[in-house]
Amino acid sequence: MDIKEYIRGIPDFPKPGILFYDISTLLSHADAWQVAMGRMARIIGAYQPDVLVGIESRGFLVAAPLALKLGCGFVMARKAGKLPGGTISHSYDLEYGSDTIEIQDDAIHPGQRVVILDDLLATGGTLSAAIQLCKKVGGDVVGTSALIELTFLNGRDKLDAPFEALISYDE
Repeated sequence: MDIKEYIRGIPDFPKPGILFYDISTLLSHADAWQVAMGRMARIIGAYQPDVLVGIESRGFLVAAPLALKLGCGFVMARKAGKLPGGTISHSYDLEYGSDTIEIQDDAIHPGQRVVILDDLLATGGTLSAAIQLCKKVGGDVVGTSALIELTFLNGRDKLDAPFEALISYDE
């Protein structure tokens, strides 16, 4: 099954000149979604993770079902101020400004094998920040992954951990 057939391209979203790869069409097709999650489970399972970290918000849609399928924990990496209880944060620079992501301070234990997931890898800034955040709390980031990689943006070059994508777009 060609998973790309189930991903819709939306031109000029969220702003002119951007082609948005919409995974909602994949999510709405039960067979294609199951195939995608099965393929991702094989990729992620090879890392033997203790915990999967999903990056807000579409990364949750990938990481949570995979954690259930693989029998490991799931942790949310969210924007600042969105998680209850004590948190650990990491701030990082974007092309136009900065941002902060957080995890709960008891979500990852030192030495746990961590795989970080998102729906899409573009420039790599947010995924790189998530790697640094997980390492800050003692997690052993053994891998990272996304459903989609935009290879022409060279995001994987910013990552300090192995990266694998289910599908890629070269332009």
